[in-house]
Amino acid sequence: MQRKTFHRAALAACALLLPALAAAQAVKLTLGHGAAPDNPRHLAALRFAELVKAGSAGRIEVQVAPSAQLGDDAAMVTALRTGALDLSANSQGAVAAAVPEYAAYGMPFLFATPAQAFQLLDGPLGRELADRSAAKGMVVLGYWDNGIRHMSNSRRPIRSVEDLKGLKMRTPPDAVLVDIMQALGAEAQQIKFAELYVALQQGVVDGQENPLANFHASKLYEVQKHLTLTGHMFQMTPLIMARRSWERLQPADRQVLTEAARQATAYQRQLSRDAEDRLLQDIKAKGVEVHAIDARAFAQATAKVQDKWLAGPSGAYLAKVVKAAGGQ
Repeated sequence: MQRKTFHRAALAACALLLPALAAAQAVKLTLGHGAAPDNPRHLAALRFAELVKAGSAGRIEVQVAPSAQLGDDAAMVTALRTGALDLSANSQGAVAAAVPEYAAYGMPFLFATPAQAFQLLDGPLGRELADRSAAKGMVVLGYWDNGIRHMSNSRRPIRSVEDLKGLKMRTPPDAVLVDIMQALGAEAQQIKFAELYVALQQGVVDGQENPLANFHASKLYEVQKHLTLTGHMFQMTPLIMARRSWERLQPADRQVLTEAARQATAYQRQLSRDAEDRLLQDIKAKGVEVHAIDARAFAQATAKVQDKWLAGPSGAYLAKVVKAAGGQ
């Protein structure tokens, strides 16, 4: 009789504990980024969240916060490193402030296409970059495509280096981009991306530079009538996770995130590839004048930027990237 009573009590206790155990196993993660909702970065972040949910049978939920809702890229990098934010599809320049080696991929005119950069990032050089990121509190889940960057402005066509002289050009918090603008004779001003449209509209700056996807998704064509296909810089979008958040996960959960990131990375890169021609035609249809440059003249004017960074603290890694890029 006592044994039956004990079993009934034990079963009752288990019944009470099961919901609590299930709740304890549930994982909620937040992924922040600064892009607009129809940008490939956001669409891929949503796909990542869906894949994680499916792979974990609904137990792991990733909440995506776009449009710099959680702060700009630099603020999100800080939050990642302290563990205040779990995940971010961030920017090359903001992450380079913590891991200078990221700047290697943004040297002027180093890559003509994103595919050339990904040949390096998907190999040993990318793994070395991930190791350096882990040492700074960030786990790399994938290298996404932020595209080849082009310049726009509201004052005049940019066809030659001389056309940039005196223009106030917005840059993100990316030291390489600041160096490029200064080398071309423009005045670089750092403005948060979320504030860029208004800054251009009000004439705080004359122009900016961004991949076509960002230019289009944020409707910058409404306040910029001259677009020049300079192709001056490649930028990746690192998909990174706070090391503190990563280490709290069980090995099986890490595998779920790793596989979801692999699929989302392929999806994001494909979206970016598919968008280029379509976006350019739509931008032209909206009345934006599109211009070309003498790339050789621009490359010569910015050659000193690479020389400066080769002599800096990340020079050894940069030298390997430059050598590998030249061998493609």
